[in-house]
Amino acid sequence: MRLQRRLNLGFAALLVLFTAFLAVQFGVGARVRDGHQRTAARIGAAREANQHALQRMTDAETGIRGYQLTGEQLFLDPYDTGRRAAITALARAGLQSRDPQARELIEAERQAVQDWLGQYAEPVVAGRPDGTDTRSALGKQLFDRVRALNAAVDDAILAELRAETAVTRRTERLLGVVSAALVLAVLGAGYLLVRVSRRELLGPLARLGDTIRRLTGGDLSARAETAGAAELRTVIEALNDLAAQTAELIAAEQARTARAWLCQAVVGELQQEDADPPAIGHRVVTRIGGALAADAVHGDLFVPGAGQIGMRWPEDAPDPDPAITAELATVPPGRPIPCGGGLAVAIGGDSECPGGYLLVVREFLPGFTDPEHRLLAGVAREIERALRQRSIRVQQELLISELRMLDQRKDVFIQTVTHELRTPLTSILGYTEMLVDEDEELTPMQTRSLTAILRNAHRLQDTINDLLLLDRPATAAEAVTEPLDLAALATTVQGELIAAAHAKELAVTFDAEPSWVRGDRAQLQRALRKLLENAIKFTPAGGSVAWSCAADGQTATIVVTDTGIGIPAEDVPGLFTPFHRAGNAMDQAVQGPGLGLAIVRDIVRDHGGGIAVQSVVGRGSTFTVTLPAVPAPVAVPVPAS
Repeated sequence: MRLQRRLNLGFAALLVLFTAFLAVQFGVGARVRDGHQRTAARIGAAREANQHALQRMTDAETGIRGYQLTGEQLFLDPYDTGRRAAITALARAGLQSRDPQARELIEAERQAVQDWLGQYAEPVVAGRPDGTDTRSALGKQLFDRVRALNAAVDDAILAELRAETAVTRRTERLLGVVSAALVLAVLGAGYLLVRVSRRELLGPLARLGDTIRRLTGGDLSARAETAGAAELRTVIEALNDLAAQTAELIAAEQARTARAWLCQAVVGELQQEDADPPAIGHRVVTRIGGALAADAVHGDLFVPGAGQIGMRWPEDAPDPDPAITAELATVPPGRPIPCGGGLAVAIGGDSECPGGYLLVVREFLPGFTDPEHRLLAGVAREIERALRQRSIRVQQELLISELRMLDQRKDVFIQTVTHELRTPLTSILGYTEMLVDEDEELTPMQTRSLTAILRNAHRLQDTINDLLLLDRPATAAEAVTEPLDLAALATTVQGELIAAAHAKELAVTFDAEPSWVRGDRAQLQRALRKLLENAIKFTPAGGSVAWSCAADGQTATIVVTDTGIGIPAEDVPGLFTPFHRAGNAMDQAVQGPGLGLAIVRDIVRDHGGGIAVQSVVGRGSTFTVTLPAVPAPVAVPVPAS
């Protein structure tokens, strides 16, 4: 029988026995005691009624004798009251008693009372002429009989009470014996239950606890003895299996940690950029040889920036067989293979970093285990990854150097070009303006030619200024910032460009609210001018340009919307790149170097804002500029003079 079933039966037996004990002690015992109390109270009530009947008869007898001697009606009241109460008390005593002898005697006493009343008391009250002495003697004789029967009834009732008490005591003794037997049964069942639990459960659990403490103390060889109940044996077997699996996992984790430590150490050696590559290679093969208990380790690696390096450990180890190194060049990289009395692995590479190989020689120990295969493969992967990262760093450094050189050349080129262009351009503008001032001596053809020269010279001057603006250092020290109302700046810009819009018959609408920002007046005005110039330039004649200026508590916003040619979706990502021009703008021969939006982007970004665009080809574009808003300055009143 399984321990659980035995324990369940034992606890059920304990529960049944304890319940029976409670039922006997507090159920049956209480009922017996309550029954005895009720019976004793009933018998006591019968005895009290019998005694009361005698007392009331004595009162009646005294009253009737007083009347007989004196003839006073006053003595008849105790008589009447006494006789009625005595009869009632006897009737009550007869009802309370259950003993047949007592009830027989009560009935005889009641009959004696009736005889005394009928043969003596009633004739006296009626005043019949019988002999007084004879009647008195008869009355005394009858009343003595009443007293004698009353005493006999009292003795019978007492006998009934004693008999009831004896029965109750016998019952209580029997209940005590039964309760004691039940207590002994409970104790015996409890003892058996404890003994079974100790033998089948507590003892094996104590031994199991000792085993667990040994395991937690680091003794992974500790195992619990399989003993006890079937359920406990299952737990012990599961614990032993868990301990064995834990030992295996810890051993595997230790091996993995050793592999990770070796890989990290190798990577750390390879990432030392200032160290000598041959020295690094020697330390790498030394660590590998120590980790694998090797007799010798050979390696050949291509280190970016240092070239091909050979490695060996120890220093006096013989060179590997050339046939082995040739074979390693043909095997897949990253998979260790037995080779030449050792274990070898090829390290992958590419055209920029050809890779190499590692060869671990171990002659006097057993063959390489699977964890050692994984260790060497992991080291090879880390070496390959480190070499590739080093190659990427070398290439990045070369690329950064080239980009810096190109940037310096670009700066020199822009400075040179702008300087070389501005000098002759100044002369061209000066002499052309002098010729235009003498227009009375010029023919119409010459005037148109000079006007075209001035227009294109100014356009070239604007392009040079844009180039200089893009090339300027983006430092805050150059800008003088102040609180500015964007609405006022936009109104100024619109006044400067409204003539150009009217020349193309464009409808220009402007909605401006006070929008205060902090910035460089000239730069922000230049950004707004270029946005409006673009909208006018790319909107065909008869179109419309709408722009607005508004602010909330955090942001000031400028929105410029036109009905121009729009921007193709593929051109939107590069729209703010210098010299970028949309394909449809070039197709329609719209003039411009592609610098305006790049300059706007730089100015807005320098002021902590942003710019976004939404456009549909053939329907127009919307540019939205957002800048951090500031509170409007408070005007200081000027005191009256």
